[in-house]
Amino acid sequence: MNEFRSFRCISCFLVAMTVLVGASLGSISRVAAAETSEIAPQTKASSEQIEKLIGTLRDSGAVSGADLLQRRSAFEKLMASTPGPARVQIRRVDANGVDGDLIWPARLHHPIGRRAILYLHGGGFYSGSLRTHANIAGALAKAASADVLLIDYRLAPENRFPAQRDDAIAAYRWLLTSGYKAGNIVIVGESVGATLAIEVVLNQLRLSGALPAAVVAMSPITDFAATGASLAANAASDPFMNKAELTLIHDAVARDRPLVDPDISPLYGNVSGFPPLLIQVGAREALLDDISRFADKVRQAGGDVSLEVWPGMIHQWQIFPFWLDDARKSNERVAQFAIAHFVDKPMQ
Repeated sequence: MNEFRSFRCISCFLVAMTVLVGASLGSISRVAAAETSEIAPQTKASSEQIEKLIGTLRDSGAVSGADLLQRRSAFEKLMASTPGPARVQIRRVDANGVDGDLIWPARLHHPIGRRAILYLHGGGFYSGSLRTHANIAGALAKAASADVLLIDYRLAPENRFPAQRDDAIAAYRWLLTSGYKAGNIVIVGESVGATLAIEVVLNQLRLSGALPAAVVAMSPITDFAATGASLAANAASDPFMNKAELTLIHDAVARDRPLVDPDISPLYGNVSGFPPLLIQVGAREALLDDISRFADKVRQAGGDVSLEVWPGMIHQWQIFPFWLDDARKSNERVAQFAIAHFVDKPMQ
């Protein structure tokens, strides 16, 4: 009988330990899954929309060919055919020597000059402009009840690094000296614009300068050394980004810089003290692993990171809200993230 009681106690202990371990592992799994749990599975309509977009981009010539100036022209032509921003006001500004558009919602109760989003456009450092990204900038202005500063930073190959980063830093500092508190500024960018957004913060950290309230990095290039496994694993599913494209961009803007230079590849930078960060990436992107590793690095340094992996999405899908339901949804999440981190919340 004593032996039976001992055996039963041991059995109960083992069961309890199994439950505890299982619960712990379940918690870990839930934490890992939480990064994508709020993103709904891709719908048939979404899949059809993204395939149509891929065809449109291929036909436009904006993402293929070795001549970067031709790519730039093709992208401008494509985006000129898309809707411009609606129900916003726009004022051209000189942001410390950088041309920009200050965009705000066209409604009377909007308090101009209180909250700001600095938007840094993508385009491989060789394309993109105030026109190509006016729609997403206007959409964010309305959704976040904020002023959006969209800048026309210098492009490659005419201007090499650090011209692009210097212009982004100059624009951020212009906001700080134009009446916006650092706690009411969120920096947002997509593709290489997201890379610049991260680099602005890394520069501020090095100088112990004022940090923005938060950062949103949509499909950033974090590692020009192209060491992420998804560059191979997602090669067939990503129609535009690959190692060759990374090399093309690097050589156009920073050929004299090592691939692992943290000034161009933020994966190798010191991210201690990084402000709250939202990262969005498409599940079929070749950059998925590089981006996930950057999120892990910021998290391990004590940073607050939200990583969203969007099913079926491709690089830079967020800038096409007029064609993609998922772009509109992702833009809304960006706006809500910004609102959550502004010191002065907008009126409801």
